[in-house]
Amino acid sequence: MAKKFSHTDETGSARMVDVSEKPGQIRTASATGKIMLNDETIRLIDENNMKKGDVLKMAEFAGIQAAKKTSDLIPLCHPLPVMKIAVQPTLLKDGVQMDAQVKYAGKTGVEMEALTAVQVGLLTVYDMCKAVDKDMVITEVKLVSKTKQDYDDA
Repeated sequence: MAKKFSHTDETGSARMVDVSEKPGQIRTASATGKIMLNDETIRLIDENNMKKGDVLKMAEFAGIQAAKKTSDLIPLCHPLPVMKIAVQPTLLKDGVQMDAQVKYAGKTGVEMEALTAVQVGLLTVYDMCKAVDKDMVITEVKLVSKTKQDYDDA
């Protein structure tokens, strides 16, 4: 017998999962990703000389905003009042690494919020650098961890 996919109904149509019967828990998720940049782009970011402004700060803010808007972007995601969003862009010798952590108390996970924060943060780097770097590549975007913990254990 095939395992039933939770995002489809009896007819195979897509649906949002009903989480009303699940217990509320403290849920966290962490994600990471990278954008590969050329040496000149890295220098301009490091010296804060990109014409559009502070690339790393804008990417951080964009990632935070994106995590809050995930359900507006991904059709079957539940809208969540997240408790914490931390986005950390790090300039590396070959690009920018974007890390995100999201925390929420409720009945569904926050991995999509963490992944969305990373992706939009990296897209913001791309947007801010596209005038000077035609070879950028977004890569290695992945979920690093997700946890759930009962309220009593928190």
